[in-house]
Amino acid sequence: MLAHVLSRQHGARVLSSVTQRMSSTSNAALRRQLASPESLEGLQQKGWIVASGPGEGTQKLTRDYKFPNFIEAWGFMSRVAIWAEKLNHHPEWSNVYNRVSIALTTHDEGNRLTALDVKMADRIEQLAGEQAS
Repeated sequence: MLAHVLSRQHGARVLSSVTQRMSSTSNAALRRQLASPESLEGLQQKGWIVASGPGEGTQKLTRDYKFPNFIEAWGFMSRVAIWAEKLNHHPEWSNVYNRVSIALTTHDEGNRLTALDVKMADRIEQLAGEQAS
């Protein structure tokens, strides 16, 4: 029932969002551009952690979110998934009840942090803020 209501209310908007990917040229440029120390510092002030990745010289951005309940957490993940599809940049994440843990890195650039990770993290922050209001 809930899925039916959501698909009726938001179906057209969701479909158009997913099918309207950003230009591959801009994505490719962001994917190759390493994240600036200033942009990473800004994300750290918002609660993101710059962590070492699995290999030497690799990094990832991580952040945990807590929501009032499972439905809110799942709704947040759905909104992030739509944006990830638009950017063609998908997070590593997990969900346990009302918690969502997210990790971002650019695999194509040797698991380093790029401007695309920063853009994705900024959008995730925006989505989390919209949900809280």
